[in-house]
Amino acid sequence: MKQQRPATARAVTDGMKLHRHSVQRSDRVRTIITLRPGTRARFSTNRFHDTWHVLSDDHGAQLLARLLWGLAYQARPGTVVLIDRSFLTPNPFDADPADPIVIVPGWCTKFDDHAARHMQSRLPLRQPDGTVRWHTFGLDRALEPEASESYWDRRRFRKDKGRISRRSGLLVLTPHTPDEARDWALQAAGLDPSGGWGSDYTYLGDWDYGYEGEVQIFRRFRQMVSVASTARAQVLDGPNPPTDPDALRPAVWHRAEHVRGDAHLRVRESGSGGYQLGDAAAAKLAHADVSNLEDLATVGPAEAYRRMRAAGVPGLDREMLWAMEGALTYRDRRNVSADRRKELLAELGDEPPRQSATRRTGRGPMQSGPYRRGQRVGRRA
Repeated sequence: MKQQRPATARAVTDGMKLHRHSVQRSDRVRTIITLRPGTRARFSTNRFHDTWHVLSDDHGAQLLARLLWGLAYQARPGTVVLIDRSFLTPNPFDADPADPIVIVPGWCTKFDDHAARHMQSRLPLRQPDGTVRWHTFGLDRALEPEASESYWDRRRFRKDKGRISRRSGLLVLTPHTPDEARDWALQAAGLDPSGGWGSDYTYLGDWDYGYEGEVQIFRRFRQMVSVASTARAQVLDGPNPPTDPDALRPAVWHRAEHVRGDAHLRVRESGSGGYQLGDAAAAKLAHADVSNLEDLATVGPAEAYRRMRAAGVPGLDREMLWAMEGALTYRDRRNVSADRRKELLAELGDEPPRQSATRRTGRGPMQSGPYRRGQRVGRRA
């Protein structure tokens, strides 16, 4: 199958090319639109807190927005959009496999369990029947601040009826109307993971004591997937790996902290006897004569950090300072305010100057013997 040119593999623009597949022997779906090979975007899925999640990065969110916006204007009865397996990755939390994602125009196409089973049996789709230009006229203008504000003023009292469900191993996004497809497109396009948490999200569908769907993106999505996949492999290769998925996932989460090298930032964790120091944090804090949370509260985060720094504890950085403050104030380290961080740095004082390592510059004795052409005279082993 023909690959995209490298210059267009990351392009997410109006008129981008997609592949068209004709479906035979189906009374529900007749045309499937898919991404072209070489497309750089990657997606994943999972279910958490009774909500189905579509997971990606900023690039994936922009592509998803184009697919939804174009569908609002170009939908034909019996046409759906599919994000197939070649564009999926394991999820970035525990590396569970992802489901193919299907976007269905609910106002003109019926997609029931029969249609889902029929599509699932055909995956992965191979040879397309043609190429289409996916037009998204008006999306860029709608994203401009003034136009966006006007758009949401008009849609303020909307009643969402779209559905997000899992059918026969497919995660199905079904906006109920073209307006709702455009709403979802603008919500996805407006996501920005550049904040302190490195992520952003938007809900899909109507509130009913929770949301059925959510799009969540991460600034370091691919790195997170890599860490989770490595952690899962290590857990499964270890002694007595969990066989129950509900036990495997927490084991992967815990192992991922060690793979990332930030297990020590879990300063406060819940144990059988109440809250206690995390194991990795306790190993570092032992160098500061801190053996429990009460000791840490007495010493204070700045003094504990100063002691660890003086002891030359490896892997120590400012994140540990914020983590200790967060542990004492029952908050995540990323929620420690800027003013409090300045106070902690003032308490900490200047870092002592680093001692530069002494380098030996003397040469070893020269090799004796005749010098032959093409032979270097070097140091002795």
